[in-house]
Amino acid sequence: MDPLAQIAEAQPYSRLLGVKLLEASKERVVGELLIREELCTSGGTMHGGCMMSFCDILGATGAWLAIPEGANGTTTIDSNTAFLSGPPAGTLVTGISTPVRIGRRLSVWQTEVTDPNGKKVCLVTQTQLVL
Repeated sequence: MDPLAQIAEAQPYSRLLGVKLLEASKERVVGELLIREELCTSGGTMHGGCMMSFCDILGATGAWLAIPEGANGTTTIDSNTAFLSGPPAGTLVTGISTPVRIGRRLSVWQTEVTDPNGKKVCLVTQTQLVL
């Protein structure tokens, strides 16, 4: 099994949402998510909780790949989301997560999600605690 598939397989919630990892390293994580009807609001646009979940998955994946030797994992301790647009069902969104800072106990990741036309959907900054 390729490394991206192994990472995805280890994340049950990611599988439930349908997140597809395209690239994953401690410097950058890229993923896609097809906005299905069940991931939308009653108005037919991507639910804010889905946006936040998608970004958390990408940022947490990067933080996990960057943890120091001997650490047991990471957990999100803070997350700030700017909702910028609401893509409709059927849209394939792309998220790119990059580290703002990687430390021994904390890392901060920023994730930008765009639609196929490059329109910004949301911007998330999250802090991960090393366990």
